[in-house]
Amino acid sequence: MAYLIRIFFLAAMTSLALPASAAVVLLYHHISDKTPKSTSISPAAFEAQMDYLEKNNFAVVPLLELTEKLRKGEPLPDKTVAISFDDSYVSVYESAFPRLQKRGWPFTFFVNTDAVGTGKVFVTWDQLREMAQAGATIANHSSSHTHLPRRESGESAAQWRERITQEINNAQQTIKTEIGSAPMILAYPFGEYDTEVQRIAKKLGYIAFGQQSGALYSEGDLQAVPRFPFGGSFSDLDDFILKVNAKPMPVSQVEFYADNKKKADNLIVRQGEKPWLVLTLADASLLKKINCFASGQGAIVTEVIDNKVWVQPNKPLPSGRTRYNCTAYTGEKGRFYWYTQQWLVTDKQGNWTYRD
Repeated sequence: MAYLIRIFFLAAMTSLALPASAAVVLLYHHISDKTPKSTSISPAAFEAQMDYLEKNNFAVVPLLELTEKLRKGEPLPDKTVAISFDDSYVSVYESAFPRLQKRGWPFTFFVNTDAVGTGKVFVTWDQLREMAQAGATIANHSSSHTHLPRRESGESAAQWRERITQEINNAQQTIKTEIGSAPMILAYPFGEYDTEVQRIAKKLGYIAFGQQSGALYSEGDLQAVPRFPFGGSFSDLDDFILKVNAKPMPVSQVEFYADNKKKADNLIVRQGEKPWLVLTLADASLLKKINCFASGQGAIVTEVIDNKVWVQPNKPLPSGRTRYNCTAYTGEKGRFYWYTQQWLVTDKQGNWTYRD
């Protein structure tokens, strides 16, 4: 919460123009009081968030409506929300579905197909068909919910690409067989992707979603579409209100550099490195008004060099997933431009050292 306090302080000191588009995709996993807290939000907290949307006149639309606009590069409407769920959990059917059905609101359920029907914690295909018949979209979350960017021991690049392609294709065919249709949208398991995974998703024809925060941007990367995740410590209503009112940072180019400022082509770095994120903005007036934060570090280095924003952590990145969050006040009370970049960090030898 410390960085959010800093954001609100900066809001009082800054004034910027407000763009028109502000569609946001919400992401949930478990809707339950009895599941792991890190990926869960209570039914009561979920209901409170939905109440906020209704009372404040947000339009809740199918995710496919927004993805079609993204494909065409069309403007996105203000105060518009799409709701999504990941991981095939039965609490979506038991707790979220009846609440959303009562309001007449659509949602998208990204399912890892191997898990469906395998135990009490997961939905069945009959339950998914019931939701689809009521207007929900059932979409691809891979077949086995593997960490897509990670190669297995001894696996060549070609073998890895073939395996990942099969993961996506198998899930897509299973959904089509069981549900009757399967849209060309994909949610990366764990929100993990790198530039090679993005290339595979693009080659297969998917718009692909991560778990990094941010509002949708018509000029954004179609294989790195942001969603705001909610669960665990990110279940507070004030946090939800801040995020659902976010605006897309007008980023026209994203570049990655090693800590020696040598240009890089991937989002996988080794433990101990301090990679640079470099943003080119469509609105140059924002250059000196952006503030960036890193997971576990708070505010980090944010410099303007040659009309680009250069962002680097204060300390080397630990192994695991790390995100840089960059924000700027829009000039409208309670609304901020938002951009998040995820990094995947191995150990110093390039090996993955964690599972989740």
